[in-house]
Amino acid sequence: MASNSLTPFGNATAGALGALSANLAVFPLDVIKTRLQVQTKEMKSHPGSQHYTSAADAFLKILAAEGPSGLYSGLGAGLFGTVASAFSYFYFYSYVRGTYQKRVPGEISTGMELVLGAISGAMSQICTLPVGVVTTRLQTSTKDEKLSFVGTTKKILRDEGVQGLWRGLQASLVLCVNPAITYGMFERLKTIYLLRIGNVGGRLTKGQTFIIGALSKALATIVTYPYIMAKVKMQWKPPKGLDQKDLEAVTYKSSIDILQKVLAREGLGGWYNGLQPQLIKAVICQSILFVCKDQFGAWTVLLFSLFAKAKAAKLGTAATAATTTGAK
Repeated sequence: MASNSLTPFGNATAGALGALSANLAVFPLDVIKTRLQVQTKEMKSHPGSQHYTSAADAFLKILAAEGPSGLYSGLGAGLFGTVASAFSYFYFYSYVRGTYQKRVPGEISTGMELVLGAISGAMSQICTLPVGVVTTRLQTSTKDEKLSFVGTTKKILRDEGVQGLWRGLQASLVLCVNPAITYGMFERLKTIYLLRIGNVGGRLTKGQTFIIGALSKALATIVTYPYIMAKVKMQWKPPKGLDQKDLEAVTYKSSIDILQKVLAREGLGGWYNGLQPQLIKAVICQSILFVCKDQFGAWTVLLFSLFAKAKAAKLGTAATAATTTGAK
């Protein structure tokens, strides 16, 4: 495969390219999911905020109130965050895995692969979380409060200090276990399926791998979703104009505080606000990455090859010019 010949930087580029394409396709779902996650009963009567009953209702109301651009609120920041997160993850993973292999030669076990992946995910989150915080603010700001990426960043620094850019870090680090859960679900479902069709020890076809992979991702998302919701609520800022009682109800100290308050006010269902668009988004992203992962690797190899040729041609031209000058 093309991706096998790539350096850590090349793998990071291919991974970022794939993540960018996938998330560009589903960005409206991300906006809808985020708005459903942050809405509360206290904001229902607030004149500056919109209340949604479902993903479809959110889609129609955002479209009516803000036009198509409303479904792409924070697009630039979101895509930049996607690329930065995917690039840093694949880079850290390639680096961490390579370092481990140098110190511990031999085949890496599945369990250790998951540990290395979680470490890489944590490193990536620490580096890129500020972009996620700014994106959440842009996606949930009212029309009157919307600022640019830079303007939003400055406002967070001014109102909350540097630590404001790392809101939701605790939940983000917990969510680094999501790939391990996905893998565990995949292996369990694969075993059950092969057992059912009487092909124990056999291999799955590409189609079967995709379906079981998508189902595993969906199940892992359901398991970790309360923390996905908590992360977004930590990054969100309540709108202006709430009275003191309502403001205290939607001001959170930590992810655990969010889970406790949401459970007390809305029951277990409150932990899963916005789950539907999150699942659709996860499955579509999985589909795009599954179908196109080899193509992204090939494109990256081609891109690097073109850069190398251009650099060689430039150096050749410079060398020729130097030789001509010396001859004179």
